[in-house]
Amino acid sequence: QLQASGGGLVQAGESLRLSCAASGLTFRDATLAWFRQAPGKDRVFVAGIRWNRNTNYADSVKGRFTISRDNAKNTVYLQMNSLEPEDTAVYYCAAGFRLIASSVPLGDQYEYWGQGTQVTVSS
Repeated sequence: QLQASGGGLVQAGESLRLSCAASGLTFRDATLAWFRQAPGKDRVFVAGIRWNRNTNYADSVKGRFTISRDNAKNTVYLQMNSLEPEDTAVYYCAAGFRLIASSVPLGDQYEYWGQGTQVTVSS
């Protein structure tokens, strides 16, 4: 089970940190990722972190967002800086196992999904 939190309403240029707490899975072995879905659009990959802490980012968030994990707390984070109105979406965390590096951005590779948390960025 995954439980996402930390969303909210902010102004452009501000920051937010999303958290996703996991239970009932072998967290240290999991590949963890954040996806987002804007109104009327498909869900898309934002960032991922593998068991060895290698990270991937969508081009649209590189240099602004940072994904990290705390295996002791079974939690994955998404630090979002310099937020833009285009970042407005519902953000979902996901966990999967035995993903190869090239599969990290692929949503169908993840077995577990959180419920989503709304991020709204006003201009």
